[in-house]
Amino acid sequence: MLRRILPILFSFIFLSFLPASTDTVQASPPAQAVDWRFGVVEAYESPADAAALGAAWTRVKFQWADVQAGGPGSWTPSVSDSQISGELANGRMVVGLLIGIPGWALDGQGLPNGLWLPYDDPGNSWATYVREAVTRYSGRINHWIIWNEPDVCDPSAPGHTWNGTVRDFFQLLRVAYLTAKQANPNTTIHLGAMTYFWDLRCGQEQYMTRLLREITADGDAAANNYYFDVATAHLYFQPNTVYDITQAFYGMMGAFGIWKPIWLVETNAPPINDPAWPVPNWTLSVTQDEQAAYIPQAMAAALAAGAQRIAIYKLKDTPGDVAANPEPFGLVRMDGSRRPAFNSYRIATRYMAGVTGSSRERWNEVGQIRLAQEGKTTTVLFSRLPASQQAQVVATAPTALLVDMWGGQRTISARDGFFTVDLPGALCSQPIGDYCMIGGSVYYLLQSTTGGAPPPPPAGGTGSNDNSGTDPTASETPEITPTTVTNTITATPTATQTRLPTITPSPPPTETPRPTFTPTVTPTPIDEPAPAIAQAATPIPNATTDSEQNDQPLYLSWLFLGAGLGVGILLLALRHRLR
Repeated sequence: MLRRILPILFSFIFLSFLPASTDTVQASPPAQAVDWRFGVVEAYESPADAAALGAAWTRVKFQWADVQAGGPGSWTPSVSDSQISGELANGRMVVGLLIGIPGWALDGQGLPNGLWLPYDDPGNSWATYVREAVTRYSGRINHWIIWNEPDVCDPSAPGHTWNGTVRDFFQLLRVAYLTAKQANPNTTIHLGAMTYFWDLRCGQEQYMTRLLREITADGDAAANNYYFDVATAHLYFQPNTVYDITQAFYGMMGAFGIWKPIWLVETNAPPINDPAWPVPNWTLSVTQDEQAAYIPQAMAAALAAGAQRIAIYKLKDTPGDVAANPEPFGLVRMDGSRRPAFNSYRIATRYMAGVTGSSRERWNEVGQIRLAQEGKTTTVLFSRLPASQQAQVVATAPTALLVDMWGGQRTISARDGFFTVDLPGALCSQPIGDYCMIGGSVYYLLQSTTGGAPPPPPAGGTGSNDNSGTDPTASETPEITPTTVTNTITATPTATQTRLPTITPSPPPTETPRPTFTPTVTPTPIDEPAPAIAQAATPIPNATTDSEQNDQPLYLSWLFLGAGLGVGILLLALRHRLR
């Protein structure tokens, strides 16, 4: 009997020294996101990098001309089911973008065949496509953006996507909303993203205003939630205008008596000086270090303006980007190396997590944005001029934690009721008016609101796999004060600044004749967030560490060894006694 037991025993002892295997049939536990607000476009291009960022959501494009290139019976999206499953398994919510018209579905005016037919008519090719997409991914993708940047008014511009009128676009949105809500009542419909600047360049009224005028002229609009649940913005290069334009979009909706949350789905400031992708013919000058500074500045500005979610465009450069984009937008290069902005975004998502309120306290020589969080505040600070500046922050505790945008940290003490922070000057490779387009290096000042010691660095994650549209952490309704927007906006790097248009509410215009839609869809309100999830006080990951150790702790091996030897000795003693 002992001869059978002893080999098994010593085999068990030997195996206890082997490291835990990294190969497993079961999927690894989902990577936790830092905060549900923060995402990155096309995370599936490098899931490990997206997890390292703490991205909680991503956008996936379903280009109709590609998805159904073989005709209405085909379905060949560029992003596979396994990639979407991988995103969900890693805890990232997926937002779909529906755009494009295949040649077989085009009518003589550049619109989808049958667009003005009722949404439940089989001849409406756009409705059929929307229905197929929403049904196929129901429960996995519940957020859908309808089209992209219809306000690009120059037909020769690479970003031009819409050839129809504003009224045609309203029909596209209305058909998509009614179709999607019928196919999946839990669907959240996002208005196609607006850029703001294209209308300035073309000297015309803002597309958002013109579209809202069409929407509110429809007699069934109010009963159908105005045919969208979320407004979407794409804003680049200038933290100043990220704030101003977000507020302006809220003001445009408010002028028609409509309130919808705004998601900043695309933002970035692509660099021109990366040797891996040099940009000879640039419009706005941005260095790699300035891109890294832009990310937290734009995030803080967007939060202060009331943006509900924010995503960086994009995670990784791809070969197709070279033809589509003159500048590199990826946080990760094609060879897999990371630009400096990758690490500044990773730090920003951690120190801006759990925001319950925000305000822009100072916006002159110094950018100063206060973020309220549970039991503490984080004040985002940076110089907006080439010269170094000094910021003073009202103290709510005797000491505070000062963190730079790379994660370096130290404790500082208050004096005379204030924390004084010296801020290095901005590189200012692109001045706009009296200030630098992008400010200098960013600092985070963390202090307790209860008068205690400085709060510890935030934990590595609090997010969850939110695929239902319900935000897993609390978010208060943003304070929308469009009338207080006085900062200036410019579309190009010139000394002349263009002010925001005055927003004057007016009654909706008289309805114009259009096809009648008898079915009324009960609007699904944007889901209310659940209570906040408290963060554990664990150190922030080092900015250069990309993975965690998975080895089995050594003390367990010694424990198994001791137990095994003890049992072996007892069995040997018993055998000797029996003789």
